[in-house]
Amino acid sequence: MQETKPATARVIAAAAAEGLDIAVTTFPEGTRTAADAAAAIGCDVAAIVKSIVMHDDVGPLLVLVSGRHRVDAGKVEAELGGGVVRRATADEARAATGYAIGGTAPFGHPAPLRMLLDRDLLQFEEVWAAAGTPDTVFPLTPQQLMAATGVEPADVAE
Repeated sequence: MQETKPATARVIAAAAAEGLDIAVTTFPEGTRTAADAAAAIGCDVAAIVKSIVMHDDVGPLLVLVSGRHRVDAGKVEAELGGGVVRRATADEARAATGYAIGGTAPFGHPAPLRMLLDRDLLQFEEVWAAAGTPDTVFPLTPQQLMAATGVEPADVAE
């Protein structure tokens, strides 16, 4: 049996704290990008939850966006009420979330993060999110994702 990596164990524990019993799947070929994850899972790329770390003058925020979309910084700025938003650097992303890019989970962060959720994810019965490493993912419903993160749908995609 494969040992669970600490980052994935943190995701599983955070999910459990929110009442979710998640089933993590490891794909040795990797799930670092939305396209990689969709190919490994066999689902529509749009059902992949990309966790994009952004930064503004307040600090980091996490945008959960459909795998078919890119984050629109202007729309994120509008949702937040102004201020310039930019994509976080790899170091900023890891500091804010505790995860490497390509493995950023929607929960289990070192401190609470502001979040926005792409409303396009609501069209799916099941979506797939990273489980802490660039080769692990787990399924959940959009409703479970919203409940576990406390985030509401927003218009954040290009």
